[in-house]
Amino acid sequence: MSNAVKQAPAALLPQARPRTAGQQPDSGAEPVTGAQSLVRSLEEAGADTVFGIPGGCILPAYDPLMDSERVRHVLVRHEQGAGHAATGYAQATGRVGVCMATSGPGATNLVTPIADAYMDSVPLVAITGQVPSTAIGTDAFQEADIAGITMPITKHNFLVTNADDIPRTVAEAFHIASTGRPGPVLIDISKDALQAATTFRWPTTTDLPGYRPVTKPHAKQIREAARLLGASRRPVLYVGGGVLKARATDELRTLAELTGAPVVTTLMALGAFPGSHPQHVGMPGMHGDVAAVAALQKSDLIVALGARFDDRVTGKLDGFAPHAKVVHADIDPAEISKNRYADVPIVGDAREVLVALAAAVGAEREDGTPGEAARTGYPAWWRELNQWRTTYRRGYELPADPGLLSPQQVIERIGRLAPEGTLFASGVGQHQMWAAQFLPHEEPGTWFNSGGAGTMGYAVPAAMGAKAGRPERTVWAIDGDGCFQMTNQELTTCALNNIPIKVAIINNGALGMVRQWQNLFYGARFSNTVLHDGATNATTGSTRGVGSDTNRGTRVPDFVQLSEAMGCVGLRCENPDELDAIIDKANAINDRPVVVDFIVHEDAMVWPMVPAGTSNDDIMAARDVRPDFGDSADD
Repeated sequence: MSNAVKQAPAALLPQARPRTAGQQPDSGAEPVTGAQSLVRSLEEAGADTVFGIPGGCILPAYDPLMDSERVRHVLVRHEQGAGHAATGYAQATGRVGVCMATSGPGATNLVTPIADAYMDSVPLVAITGQVPSTAIGTDAFQEADIAGITMPITKHNFLVTNADDIPRTVAEAFHIASTGRPGPVLIDISKDALQAATTFRWPTTTDLPGYRPVTKPHAKQIREAARLLGASRRPVLYVGGGVLKARATDELRTLAELTGAPVVTTLMALGAFPGSHPQHVGMPGMHGDVAAVAALQKSDLIVALGARFDDRVTGKLDGFAPHAKVVHADIDPAEISKNRYADVPIVGDAREVLVALAAAVGAEREDGTPGEAARTGYPAWWRELNQWRTTYRRGYELPADPGLLSPQQVIERIGRLAPEGTLFASGVGQHQMWAAQFLPHEEPGTWFNSGGAGTMGYAVPAAMGAKAGRPERTVWAIDGDGCFQMTNQELTTCALNNIPIKVAIINNGALGMVRQWQNLFYGARFSNTVLHDGATNATTGSTRGVGSDTNRGTRVPDFVQLSEAMGCVGLRCENPDELDAIIDKANAINDRPVVVDFIVHEDAMVWPMVPAGTSNDDIMAARDVRPDFGDSADD
């Protein structure tokens, strides 16, 4: 056998960097490869779990990763699963989530979860391998400019071609991802940097000129916000996900109870204020509670806390809350007045803003300056709000056939039977809105979903990441049959890595939310939204399948068999009489993942609804039912 065969290729051996004249070895640093430096850096940054899949350019990092006693690597089945799992981990733990992929298609498969994390302000560090630095720009095998591709959807990104830069870059990435407005950071490392000889020294400080997030609010702006609250007759505290990111839920409750003002929590903020609290009037937005939507529309003051006035909340922007002044507090100055002009802009961390605002409101009250409405807890305003809450309660109709399951009923029972402290991850679509409406949202940090990007396939890997980060908690993924088929391969990851999540498939045999829009706006022409083998009548929307029930047909794939093939327990529920028993059975299984295929009827719709592009005043409580807000009494 020749020496050429026996010896490792030069490209796989650590490459020493030439020392410049007069340079001496650093006696306080440890000689390592760039790959070893990367693993040590992750350890020092506090990462304990990495979700990823190896490939050629990232492969050098996987050898030392095998020896780490502080970092657990979870081998996923698709890079998108790695990204969403890192997001679920971050949302459940409050720490930075980490995912890893190789160059080219491995890196580009992370684009969706990176965009998702960017939209929802999730602290994420994505590490990708890159072709050797000498090959960058040559269209080398599996080369993709992932730094350029992700620049618009990351908080910051790095291209590392020098092994000496790895510890500093990792430290800075974790700092940027987790401070200010959280978000994803990409580290792209060339293969030769991972293979090169270097020394490891963890930086004791980070030096990032120009990156100085403002956390302390301006006292003058706080005093003006308190003054407006005191003068207001119909205020609303509009709470966004930033309050959860700042861990400011106790401070929020203090301010709310001090002022007596109503509280609305966005889809991303559910759990920031207890859903059962008498001052909580619900979730605003396209599928929000009528009372919450009306509260914003009829308010004279909106105090926005860590919220961004996105289109799903405001509806047609020029018709949103026409009589309201706006106090907008956010850690990200770019969000303030971006969509709605802020009369009082406040840049700062939500916790510090809430503490300062509560103190200022208290001082105002001691001085006796607030108006009568504020001093007495806004009684006239609450009479209106309570009338809307009573008249337009959350609810749903059961199917005419008593043998059919209602999707809302399934989700409601899962929420009521779940163990205390259960974490819920949701996919995107009808089931997401029903989960927002009918699950209990009492505790912060127990509800995760893709709000800004609306990513189908989010639920299963996000639940996996949440369970990996919080193994002591029960974790349910509420998914649709369409979403489930995008990322269900990660159930194999769960089964092989002792991550026993529970998955509820709300199986209506269709792309439910798209079908709802087709029903309402496209003359019930259900083009390409049927997911089973039934034949759909384009005029009536009825579906013919195998069996006596026109809704059931033959479901392809069989989710029970599919789940069992991936090492999970597969269950099916088709009848309301067996609903609680099957949910209890799923809750009792904790040694393997459990998947329950809930066969629900396909005609259920999500109500209330504000049609896209219309004013929130056009909200429909149900089909052809427009709420009466007593418009003549607005002024």
